[in-house]
Amino acid sequence: MIQIALAALLATAPMATATPPATRADTASDMVPIDCDACADWNQDQAPFRIIGNTYYVGVHGVAAVLIQTRAGLILLDGDLPQSVPLIVAHIRALGFHVNDVRWILSSHAHFDHAGGIAALQRLSGANVAASTLAAPVLRTGLLPADDPQYDGGKGRGFPPIAHVHATLDGEVIRLGEVAVTAHYTPGHTPGGVTWTWQDCDPWRCRDIVYADSLNAAPLGDFRFDDPTRHPRPADVLRRSIDVVRGLPCDVIVSVHPGFTNVFAKAATNARDPAHNAFLDPTGCRSYADAAQATLDNELKREAGNAAH
Repeated sequence: MIQIALAALLATAPMATATPPATRADTASDMVPIDCDACADWNQDQAPFRIIGNTYYVGVHGVAAVLIQTRAGLILLDGDLPQSVPLIVAHIRALGFHVNDVRWILSSHAHFDHAGGIAALQRLSGANVAASTLAAPVLRTGLLPADDPQYDGGKGRGFPPIAHVHATLDGEVIRLGEVAVTAHYTPGHTPGGVTWTWQDCDPWRCRDIVYADSLNAAPLGDFRFDDPTRHPRPADVLRRSIDVVRGLPCDVIVSVHPGFTNVFAKAATNARDPAHNAFLDPTGCRSYADAAQATLDNELKREAGNAAH
């Protein structure tokens, strides 16, 4: 595994300001709301909460963002929509932290609903941004590549470009303080998808936490997961990623769309019974992978039916 020293990368990071985003004169370019059929529902406010130990949910209702507290600062996973940024900043503050203390922003995949807010969050925090080697150039331009299942002939929505992105290798470890977050390439939903894992440890035990990238076969336009002209076939790529997630050490799973892993139901259970953490589920990754496999199988049947006609 390749380990990246924080100090070396922070040497070139811009200094953050403490000015709230709503009062900044230069917010328009990276916080202009994106309009989509689901965006208003996704961006409903969601009170932040502890998942386990030093790991917290700070995203909006339909798109996840997760915060990890370390002795050397904060790690943020994903930035949701551009219009989610004020909510994410407020959630971080409500937990007693500050966006200025975010040192890393780790991207799951380069779609507008997960990466749209990263540029503004990087600007506000001065954080380093990390993504896979395939996702990093997409984040730098904000434009989907033609091999993305949601490219849709160039009509796939873009998002604010991110100036500085560290291209993370498969298996690479991002370290901050006592926390080590590992990148696991999980392409298929997008070419550059990454699932991130780390451990949350107390004096008695460590728990394996999985921030699971989307494994959803959700093509737009004429993209086919069973396209025989592509090598390897997109279906095979996604199937391998499903197997990766299925096999991860996994005590806690949080998916990039929280509904896929019942995040809020688990949080509600914890609020009623704090003595038993509902997020602790050793079957969670297997269940998530099984559901993704069923979705892929249904998509392949749909494509076969279309081809037959």
